[in-house]
Amino acid sequence: MPAKDDATIEALRNDLALQIARFARRLGATQVVAARRLGVPQPTLSKILHGRVSNLSVELLIRIAVRAGLPLTLQTGVAPEEAGVFLSFTSSRRDSVESRSKLGEEARESLARSDSLLTGSQRLEAFLEHNQQIAALRAASSAAGGRPARRSGSRP
Repeated sequence: MPAKDDATIEALRNDLALQIARFARRLGATQVVAARRLGVPQPTLSKILHGRVSNLSVELLIRIAVRAGLPLTLQTGVAPEEAGVFLSFTSSRRDSVESRSKLGEEARESLARSDSLLTGSQRLEAFLEHNQQIAALRAASSAAGGRPARRSGSRP
């Protein structure tokens, strides 16, 4: 695989692991209990929680995310820096997610209202525009010598 492909796969692998780790931590259970819930051995969950995932397959991580019920969107891009895994709540799942703040809840409600007014093609166009803006922000951050910007909707 060319280096660009490897870097993209590595970015997706790391983001998948991050989303799974966040889910496992939100369970508030021991690693043994969380691993059992996710259908993986505890040592595998420990690797995920500590970011040591280079030897885990993307397919395994996707299977674990499916078991967790995580609604994820995987994105690749022209450059590996554009790759990422985004938590994407649908309106039916939104109600089951704890609100972390009043501002966050207001933003989710506003997004849901706006989303209901858009056609499918308008939603896709907005999603693509959002991803282009995130990629531009990450590129600007990298060019400024900072760490890449975190992906919208996927980090607390």
